[in-house]
Order: sequence, then C-alpha cells, then structure tokens
Amino acid sequence: MDTIPLDYATLRLIWWLLLGILLIGFAVMDGFDLGVATLLPAVARTDEERRIVLNVIGPVWEGNQVWLILGGGAIFAAFPPLYAVSFSGFYIAMFLILVALILRPVGFKFRSKVPDPRWRAVWDWALFASGLVPSLVFGVAMGNVLLGVPFHFDDTLRVYYEGGLFGLLTPFALLCGLVSVAMLLMHGAGMLAMKTSGAVAARARRYGSIAAIATAVLFVIGGTWVARIDGYALQVAMDAAGPSNPLAKVAVAKPGAWMDNYARWPITWLLPAIGVAGALLSAVSLRSGRAGLAFLASSVSIIGIILTEGVATFPFLLPSSTQAGSSLTLWDASSSHMTLFIMLLATAFFLPIVLLYTAWVFRVLRGKVDGDGMGRNPNAY
Repeated sequence: MDTIPLDYATLRLIWWLLLGILLIGFAVMDGFDLGVATLLPAVARTDEERRIVLNVIGPVWEGNQVWLILGGGAIFAAFPPLYAVSFSGFYIAMFLILVALILRPVGFKFRSKVPDPRWRAVWDWALFASGLVPSLVFGVAMGNVLLGVPFHFDDTLRVYYEGGLFGLLTPFALLCGLVSVAMLLMHGAGMLAMKTSGAVAARARRYGSIAAIATAVLFVIGGTWVARIDGYALQVAMDAAGPSNPLAKVAVAKPGAWMDNYARWPITWLLPAIGVAGALLSAVSLRSGRAGLAFLASSVSIIGIILTEGVATFPFLLPSSTQAGSSLTLWDASSSHMTLFIMLLATAFFLPIVLLYTAWVFRVLRGKVDGDGMGRNPNAY
C-alpha cells in the first residue's frame, strides 16, 4: 500500500464526500424532473399545456437520471456492505421506485401516440405517479436511516433483515417523505417557471411558493423531532484506517445523539439554516416572478437539507435499530484501499465529462417551451 499516495482513512472520507455529491447531484438534477411530473395535473389544464410541461423535462430526464446510476454504482463499489444491506432491506421500496421510474419513459413515448383524451389522461396520471412515488419513497428511506434499520450480522457477517415495507412507514419516516415531496415540488416549480410562460408559469409559481414554505416548515419540524429521537454514537473511537469489519466496534443508541456533531462543530449549523433560508428565498422569488433566482435558491435548499442529515449521521452510513454494533459506518463498510484509489482515478476522469456534457445540453436547450416551438419540432412529445 506504500505506492498509494493517499492513506486509507483519507480515501474513505473522500468517498463519503463523493457519495454526498452524487446524492446531491441526483436530487438537484433529476429532482426537478420528479417535481415537474408531480405538478403535471395541477399546473396543466389543457392538452397543449400538458405537452408543454412534458417537453420541459422530456429532452433532459434521461441524462439527469445518470446521477442515480452513478450513486448506486458508487455505493456498490465503494461501500459493498451498505449496498447489500440497503438494497435487500429496502427491496420492496426499491421495487416501487423502479416501477415508477419505468413508467416515466413509457409515458413519454406512448402518451401522444393516440389522440384519444382518455388514453392521454391515463399516461398523464402514470407520469404523475412516476414523480410522486420516488419523491416520497426516497424521503421515507432517508427518514429510516435516521431511525435505524432492523438488521444485524452474525459472527460470519451474514446479514439478517427483520423488517418489512410497512415497518418503514413510521410517522417520522412519513414526515421525511413529505419533506422530500415538498422540496422537489418547489424545485420542479422553479424549473417550470423558468421554462414556460402564461398560465402554466403562473400556476407553477403559485404552487411552488406553497411547496417552498411547506419545505421550510416541515424541515424545521423534522429537525426538532430528530433532536428527540434515539441517535447512534460510537462508545470507543474507531481506527479510521483499520480493516472493514462491521462487528469490530462498540456503538450505542441514545437520545439526541444525532445532534452531537453539531455541538462538536458549531459551524455546521449553517447547513440547516441554508436549507430553510433557501426554501424561503425560493418562495419569495417565485411570488415576485424571479424564476431563475427561485430555481437557484431551491437548489441551495436541497444541498443544505441533504448535508444536514449527512453531518448529523457522520460517520454512520446505515445504523441498525436491532443491534447497534452491527451498524455500518464509514470506517468499517468500505472497499479495500486499492479499490477506493482506482475508483477515485476513474471518477476524476469521468465526473468532469458528465458535468461538461450536462452543461452543454442545458445550454443547447436554453429558452422557453411553448406551443409554437413544439409545432416546429417534429420530435416534441
């Protein structure tokens, strides 16, 4: 390992940061797709208006979904135990997300193939579900990370999961799901306000401002709740460069433990403040017609909300509610030193390409979507 220029602990921390960046990338980039789809029945009343809404995200949703694939791939390669436990424990939830995401391309391709209003209405509601279901389930999953997931390892590191789908739907987890839905509705409304005009943009501004205020209020309620629930903490400091063995630690659940990092590093209180302030600024900007600022503010709010949970749970990746010692942390659930380094080199090469390509696509597709433009474009949905 002497030939690797970065030590094991540093690489583990870098990959924790990269995982956060990928999650934020997915929430910001594909998040507005999910928000726009969820807003479809509310902001579009005629067939032309619905087509305008769909053509706002139709050309970009596939590229935006790359962030989800990158996030899943990063978990699989950098943190294999996390991938194994989360994808098996959340199997039904993951299945619901996949079904919803499969409906999205089918809805885009088939909706306008038949002029029958009933046919189009069915696919419009399918597209609505493809936005709402993932938005809700992702939030519920993040809520369950804070609560802890019912799994444990035996002495051979075989994982046992003791929960089910309905066990994940606790009041706190559902609150987190509502935070996620409101957050992405706010974000999607900002995109619609930027890319459309007339009645669609006016409705997007109205519903988006309501969603933005709901995001701020629900996030504050959730944060107050987090301070009262059992969090997780290490009783003995771990060797950050030690071997990956989830059972080689002593962890406990205790009330308010998720607030320890904020007490240790007071500057991190800026993150929840950014989450709330960004949502409120988005609401004000939507009301005043400054769509670009509203979209930027909602993006900042999303970043603040996601990082708030990341800081609270550090260094835990997935706590165990049934056996705290089986919880997965950054220091005991990673791939090998060499694997993390090789992956970092690949990421350093490919991630800038993804960013440059994304920037180029949005530059090419700049401007508003309207009926005249769709009429001139034979590839419009």
